[in-house]
Amino acid sequence: MGIVGVLCVAMAVFLAWGFLRLWDSSAQTRSLELAGLLGGGRQALLVTAHPDDEAMFFAPTVLGLTRLGHQVSLLCFSTGNYYNQGENRKKELLQSCDVLGIPPSRVMVIDNRHFPDDPSVQWDTTRVASTLLQHIGVNGTDLVVTFDAGGVSGHSNHMALYSAVRNLHSEAKLPKVPRRSSHGGYLEHIRQDVSDQEKQQPKRVTCSGAFIHSLLWCSVLTLQSVNLLRKYLSLLDLPFSLLWAQDVLFLLSSEEATQAKRAMSCHHSQLLWFRRLYVLFSRYMRINTLHIL
Repeated sequence: MGIVGVLCVAMAVFLAWGFLRLWDSSAQTRSLELAGLLGGGRQALLVTAHPDDEAMFFAPTVLGLTRLGHQVSLLCFSTGNYYNQGENRKKELLQSCDVLGIPPSRVMVIDNRHFPDDPSVQWDTTRVASTLLQHIGVNGTDLVVTFDAGGVSGHSNHMALYSAVRNLHSEAKLPKVPRRSSHGGYLEHIRQDVSDQEKQQPKRVTCSGAFIHSLLWCSVLTLQSVNLLRKYLSLLDLPFSLLWAQDVLFLLSSEEATQAKRAMSCHHSQLLWFRRLYVLFSRYMRINTLHIL
């Protein structure tokens, strides 16, 4: 049984390597497809709950969006002050963002008693939504990226962000933002035959009406939560991610994965032994699959 187990592991590694090579060989094509899906030169706002979320969970998305020519900003809803380390963690966050290519001018950290770093506290989603909407308006954001309903780790603060964004989306409170075309003009009217009702009913991007909607309105991407086994398969999760991918999939190259690990290493205060194992084995350090609301 020992030999069989070793052979199975070797086969799994080989398959993951094969998928990675396949991805690398078609990276340019996939990038072009994603660029068409996500639009060109978008103002993306990553919305997180704590310092280190950007590196621990969203590094593939941040680096992937940057690779596609989008400008990424960060809105972090707390200083991560659960153990009274808030000031230090803000500094670590800025260092991590610098590694990921987000300058300090595009990083906003909220220090507000209404949003404590505490999994036992339920954030007021109405207040979260109001705060988020203000930042979207100020920054001209046309793409919001945040957690899904599972919050990846099940943290209540993560899930509160999703609830707030989902409410803004379902109530059509997200702003309408014009898109720049590849020629520098604005794409305000793509198809005259798309009814107002279609524009107000967001669907999957495979539907042409929904694609027009994504061009005209602030879009939302939510990071897919996966089960515990898949979460710690690292690159071995790639076949499953490709098979059961959501609307968008980002995969880091070896160089980008090293960059993501360097970003996470900036969070010195958080690098306990179990988080070091997380960096080694978590698929979120290499793979992000996201759903479009």
